Amino acid sequence: MAGLRLNTVVIFGVGLIGGSFALGLKAAGAAQRVVGLGRNPANLQRALELGVIDAAGADPAIVAGADLVLIATPVGQMGRIMQAIAPHLAARTVVTDGGSTKQDVVALAYSKLKNRVNQFVPGHPIAGAEHSGVAAAKADLFVERKVVLTPLPGNSARSLRMVRAAWRVCGANLFRMQPAEHDRVFAAVSHLPHLLSYALVDQVARHPNGKQLFDYAAGGFRDFTRIASSHPEMWRDICVANRKAILAELGGYQRELAEVKQLLKTGDAAGLEQLFTRARAARNKWLKKQQ
Repeated sequence: MAGLRLNTVVIFGVGLIGGSFALGLKAAGAAQRVVGLGRNPANLQRALELGVIDAAGADPAIVAGADLVLIATPVGQMGRIMQAIAPHLAARTVVTDGGSTKQDVVALAYSKLKNRVNQFVPGHPIAGAEHSGVAAAKADLFVERKVVLTPLPGNSARSLRMVRAAWRVCGANLFRMQPAEHDRVFAAVSHLPHLLSYALVDQVARHPNGKQLFDYAAGGFRDFTRIASSHPEMWRDICVANRKAILAELGGYQRELAEVKQLLKTGDAAGLEQLFTRARAARNKWLKKQQ
């Protein structure tokens, strides 16, 4: 859909993802008017002041005149939003989302959007950060970042083209997966790391001398736990929605920790070095591919 030009875009959840999507479309001249909806009036007011959105609304019926709707809220809110907008969606309006889980979101779409479900193209921009809220939004957030789409069998070519074009004008690289595959992959490389980061910080904080531990924590602790500053509600919803896949990955991690524990108990320096060397090589190989 070359020369994408959207008259009205409606965004539910004008935070890091929703706000950056709005800014990216505006910077590309692809959206004439962006309307934001959300639970926090102060955040919407800030979005207006920053020029991220052109208008703020409270009535889901506003989607009636939209070309494109993005649901960029925590996944736990998406069912309620889908149910609210379903009666107001025009046949030409395309809906997408920015949720980090896909099987649950797809199930909600079938349940709540009813006869408009084929206008919904599920998506997941891989561009999160530990900071949230509209103040963290930026127009170039998605440049050279991955966006995974998990289209429905009934999606029209037009709906898919519009969503792909919107992400492309924001600078994203597009990929396609099945919802179940998506959730298994991101359980391993995104959801489990966040869970571990939160757990480590909580363990240190609850330690009898937690204050002292934090006083001496430095770069390694900061880097490992950076994502524990992420939005708690969002990650609560992700972990509950994708708990089956996360539990499978957590089981694998616990087996790895059991091996490490045994190496430590026996003082197996050679075994520890082999593990560290293997992990370092794998990470360095991955880092080279990111360049």
